[in-house]
Amino acid sequence: MKKEGQIRIPSGCAISAVISRDGNRMTGEKIIKSMLPMHDRSNGLGGGFAAYGIYPEYRDFYAFHVFFNGKAVKEECEVLLKDRFEVVKAETVPIYKIPEITDVPLIYRYFVTPLHSVLERLQIDENEYVARSVMYINTHIDGAYVFSSGKNMGTFKAVGFPEDVGRFYKLEEYEGYAWTAHGRYPTNTPGWWGGAHPFALLDYSVVHNGEISSYDANRRIAEMYGYKCTLQTDTEVITYIADYLLRKQKLTLEETASVIAAPFWSTIESKPQNEAKVLEYLRKVYSGMLITGPFSIVLGFTGGIMALNDRLKLRSMVVGEKDDMVYIASEEAAIRIMEPDAENIRYPRGGEPVIVKVKEGVIL
Repeated sequence: MKKEGQIRIPSGCAISAVISRDGNRMTGEKIIKSMLPMHDRSNGLGGGFAAYGIYPEYRDFYAFHVFFNGKAVKEECEVLLKDRFEVVKAETVPIYKIPEITDVPLIYRYFVTPLHSVLERLQIDENEYVARSVMYINTHIDGAYVFSSGKNMGTFKAVGFPEDVGRFYKLEEYEGYAWTAHGRYPTNTPGWWGGAHPFALLDYSVVHNGEISSYDANRRIAEMYGYKCTLQTDTEVITYIADYLLRKQKLTLEETASVIAAPFWSTIESKPQNEAKVLEYLRKVYSGMLITGPFSIVLGFTGGIMALNDRLKLRSMVVGEKDDMVYIASEEAAIRIMEPDAENIRYPRGGEPVIVKVKEGVIL
């Protein structure tokens, strides 16, 4: 009989998310517990979380979370960081050693801001500068991986079951207004620390259940625009596509969803003329960024989250609400763990984005 990890389970992986529309901060305890009823969707080869609003005292600085394979590569990376940024704080990421999490790399975080003299010389904005710096470190410094680089947010991931990863990083001690979580069952890619979800660039983070059959086409077009896929997992490219469409092309979330999960041509033809023209334009101009294959994703960003299924809805996704809270997960059981009295339980259609934002005027 084949054992766990020796067979391929294409429907595996689990996602979960929670956000407060009022911007109320909550600990990571509930999101960790939400992964327990979905334990069998993972196999211990990857788990992780993203949290927004967790660094209010450093809200104006980019928080780099970095894996290092050793002290020598850490020193090399720190030389580069000091050449490019003002480093206001450097420290190890607090962890709680447990037997379930092994082969732990060095895990550091740096709160940084770009040197203004360098920005003026290059004539680029600070977000573009940070994104380029992350790509440079991940491609040129062997054994260093920047896996989180946003302001007032952070991702935490490892090789392990998500509930163990949450304890390992002491996420019950953090408070954020939005959390996402992932339990991984690697299908076509290796399970390793850098390849665990979420994948993040600047303040965008992605957790994904499924697999991308269009990965090569998506990767090639992302790399045309300067992104480098180095983390050996197909989901990484979704983050870069989101960053390109939202930050660089200034598309709305709804438009971005209509690129990633573009409607079929027959569906576009059935729409009112003005809407059809927009959808046709998006599909033609950004055709290489259409993601095919089964997926359900949650995209996190400063001030909100967006959940999205592939246009055929080949992966499960459930949404629920209670007061100012919105819950999203692969299974309703995960929502009920976070909020037993959740209301308005619904199952979004394929390609239908669920966008939840913190109320305007709330200070994050």
